Amino acid sequence: MQLANTTLLKHKFLLPALFSLTALTTVNAQDNSPYSRYGLGNQTPRTNVISRGMGGVSAAYVGTYLGYAQGSNYGDSTAFTEVTSVNYNNPASFASFQANMEQRSGKVASARVILDVGINFSSRKLAEPNTPLSFTSSDAIFSHVYVGVPIRKNWGLAFGIRPISRISYNILRSERLRNSGGGNIDSVATQFAGNGGTFLPTIGTGFGSNNFSVGVNVGYMFGKKEISTRRAFINDSIEYAASNHTTNSSFGNLFFNAGAQYKIELNRKSILRLGVTGNWKQTLDGSQDILRQTYVRNSVGEELQVDSVFQQTGAKGDVIYPASYTAGFMLDNAPGDKTRGWSIGVDYVKNNWDDFRFFGAKDLVQNNWELRFGGQLTTVGKPTRYGQTISYRFGGFVGPDYVNADGKLPQYGLSFGLGLPLISYNQAARTQYSVLNFAFEYSKRGNDQNKIREDLFRVSVGLNFTDLWFGKRRYD
Repeated sequence: MQLANTTLLKHKFLLPALFSLTALTTVNAQDNSPYSRYGLGNQTPRTNVISRGMGGVSAAYVGTYLGYAQGSNYGDSTAFTEVTSVNYNNPASFASFQANMEQRSGKVASARVILDVGINFSSRKLAEPNTPLSFTSSDAIFSHVYVGVPIRKNWGLAFGIRPISRISYNILRSERLRNSGGGNIDSVATQFAGNGGTFLPTIGTGFGSNNFSVGVNVGYMFGKKEISTRRAFINDSIEYAASNHTTNSSFGNLFFNAGAQYKIELNRKSILRLGVTGNWKQTLDGSQDILRQTYVRNSVGEELQVDSVFQQTGAKGDVIYPASYTAGFMLDNAPGDKTRGWSIGVDYVKNNWDDFRFFGAKDLVQNNWELRFGGQLTTVGKPTRYGQTISYRFGGFVGPDYVNADGKLPQYGLSFGLGLPLISYNQAARTQYSVLNFAFEYSKRGNDQNKIREDLFRVSVGLNFTDLWFGKRRYD
C-alpha cells in the first residue's frame, strides 16, 4: 500500500511543523534555523568585520580619520584618512584607497594594497515561548575575501567574494493522525530539511574628487535552494511506503550595485561623511528539478523508489531579487596627541522584499527596514603603549524581519568590536600594517507572540593586511 496521498503537503501543514520544537533534531553539527526556509534564506551580514562591530553602519564609512597632514592649512583638502579595510557594501569608498603620487611626473609613487578576510562563528538558540523547550546549533562559515588596490589618487578598485544568504534547517516531527471523529489512525514522522545559499563575487571601482566619490560593483550572484519533505507511517504490523518531495533549485546572473559618498569638512578636527548605496531589482536565471515519489529503505538505509508520482528535470524559471537601499552618515573626529579619535554613524536600510519571486511564486516575505547605529574610539595620535593603539567599537540595530511566515518578526541586535594592530619588528617589512578585528554580536528574532524565538550569538574575526606597493627602492 503506497502513501501517495501525502505527496502534496500544503503550507497549512508545513508552517506549524516548521515552527515547533517538539522532537526537533539535527543530523550534524551545523546551523539549524526554520526561518531560513523562506526567501533566499537567512541573510548574512552585508558588511565587513569593522562595520559589524559598529552595528553594521557602512554607507558613509571609509576608515579612521587622522586629521590634517603636518604643516598643511585647514581647507586645503589634505585631511588624511587611514584606510585599512575594504567597505565592499559601498563601492564609492574605493576612491579613498591610499595612493601617493610623484609631484613631477604625476605617476603613482606608492599605493597601499589591502587584503581583507573574515570568518564567522555562530551559535543559534531556538526556543518555544512559555515552554522549557529549546535547541542550540552552531557553525562556522567564511565571511568575505576582498582585495583593494589603489589605481591613482581618488581612484581605486576592489574584488572578492562573500555569501549573501544561507539555508540550513533539519527538523523531525512525530505526531498522531486522527480521523474526523477524533479517533487515532496511526503515528507518522515527518522530516523537513533544507540546504543551500547564495554567493556574490564582485569587482568594482570607485572614483571622484577630494570631497565626492561614486562607485559601482559588478558581480555574478549565484546560489541554490534544496528543500525536501519526507513523511512515513510508524506501524509495527503494516509496512507503508514513505513519501518524498524534493525541489532542488539553482540560479544565477550578473548583479550590480552602486553608491556615492560626500565629505564635509566641519573644522580641522571633524569631518561629516554622507553615503548612499544600494541595488535595483534584478532577475536571476533559474533551473529547477522536482521529484515527488514514494520509497522504502533497504537494510543499510538506502532509499529505493517504489513509485514516481511526479518528476521534472531542468524546469526553467526566474528568481526576482528585490531592490535594497541604504543611506547614512558618519561623523569622524581626529585624535589628538594624547587623546583618542572617535566616529559615530547611523544607517537606514530599506528592502523591497514584496517584489521577490521564486520561479513565479511569491514567498512568505515582506518589505522591511532596519535602523543601524554605532561608532568607535580610535587610536591615540601619539601612542606610548600598545593599549592606546586598540580601537573599540559598539553599535546595534532594530527593525522587523523580512520573513512573515509566523506573523510579524521583530528583531534587534547589539554589537561590540575590537581592532588590534599587529606589530611587526621586521625592518624589511616596515611599510606593512595589519589589524586583527573582532566583532561580537547578539541578535534576537521574534518574541513571545511567535511560535519560535531565535537568539543568535556571532563572533566574527577579520584580518586586514596592508602594504605599500609600487614604491621605488632607495639605496644608501
